[in-house]
Amino acid sequence: MRYRKLGSSELEVSEIALGSWLTYGVGVGTKAARACVDKAFDVGITFFDTANVYGRGAAETVLGEVLAGRERSSYVLATKLYFPMSDEDRGLSAEQVRKQIDGSLARLRTDYVDLYQCHRYDSETPLEETMEALTEVVRQGKARYIGCSEWSAAQIKASLDLPGVERFTTNQPLYSILVRRVEAEVIPLSTANGLSQIVFSPLAQGVLTGKYRRDEAPPEGSRATSQRMGWAIDRWRSSRSPGFCASQAWRPRSWARRNLSRWRRTRRHPGSSSTTRPWRRSTRRSRAWSSTSSRAVRSTRGRRAGSPARPGASRTVASRVAA
Repeated sequence: MRYRKLGSSELEVSEIALGSWLTYGVGVGTKAARACVDKAFDVGITFFDTANVYGRGAAETVLGEVLAGRERSSYVLATKLYFPMSDEDRGLSAEQVRKQIDGSLARLRTDYVDLYQCHRYDSETPLEETMEALTEVVRQGKARYIGCSEWSAAQIKASLDLPGVERFTTNQPLYSILVRRVEAEVIPLSTANGLSQIVFSPLAQGVLTGKYRRDEAPPEGSRATSQRMGWAIDRWRSSRSPGFCASQAWRPRSWARRNLSRWRRTRRHPGSSSTTRPWRRSTRRSRAWSSTSSRAVRSTRGRRAGSPARPGASRTVASRVAA
């Protein structure tokens, strides 16, 4: 196992972290969770990530129980807040920050977490209020560092520009070979300001491991067969998913990278008879496309947004991405 510094902090973490979304306290029992954590330590993993909303506190409770017998300095522990814990408890207000950090510490059976993260951006709470509350948590010794998850580059920059408050050390985005949107703005901004990326779903819920094959039943005992965890992988395993098509026969071609998101914007949504928007006109680019893909593109040009797509057009573009 290799180790590195977490952003500009003094924390040294393993390059691979063990998460707990959908698993501990939800789809995986305590006995199996303990076996996973023990194995993680055996192979050198020292970084554990969770959130208060995972199982509405269940994941933190299980991790707290499993980690209770280990020296606190032997691992780095991260958790998050934002999503609803009850009908009244959600968001990043100062009141919620104070309440949720105390609840997380109690469930995790520890006096502090190494990293406290904002699970999403809260547009209903002034950013200044959130950052001041997080600063208070750090200065009280309840968290060593703070981070964010799935914030835009503009939102991260706004937090960094605030004076007199703690700065984010990390960002946790969705990132894999199939989802690379953070490369454009978020990663360059983070690099310039000393933020590390703690990426989640780097294997697209297991799809990129090759264990799931198109038009075949998922392997018995895999996440996809779980009633409690399988729903999250459906978007990747769908035979119409561009991500699944690409994972079956991926080629590192610029065409696929450039046009995968464009295909998503124009595909027919399940249960809908219309597309979200027509393709943009681009004469220069269309000349570089193959005749097959160009026919599919031309079939959508000139249509109003919301008009029915020509049958088979989306399938043609999807097959080009997979190829």
